[in-house]
Amino acid sequence: MREMPSNHREFEAGPDPFGRTWKVQFVWLQTGISIRHADTIDVKFVTNDGDYTDEKVIALPHPLLLEATSKAGTALSDTLCMGIAGSHLRRMVETGEDIEKPLVTLTAADIERALSGVPAAAAH
Repeated sequence: MREMPSNHREFEAGPDPFGRTWKVQFVWLQTGISIRHADTIDVKFVTNDGDYTDEKVIALPHPLLLEATSKAGTALSDTLCMGIAGSHLRRMVETGEDIEKPLVTLTAADIERALSGVPAAAAH
């Protein structure tokens, strides 16, 4: 997997299993408790392949984020959350895994994998 670009607000993901490259745009980041009564940080993106636009919310469970950032020795920040969510979304596009879901909640393994793809500048 390629390293996540340092710009977490707009980037490209792909190619997907059908050979398409998607433009990804960050929309918002907010606590899931405010909208879904969930202990998550929710990060919303809009994806577009030129013909089709879709919305994806990547939910980062707060306890798992704290555990992963503690292990990695990095501080939890909005920029880091955007990077983790963006890295996971890129993986979703490239593999097709969970791509049909509008809301995807990451596991501890997902967070650790995504965290390894976030540039060091965002992780510190």
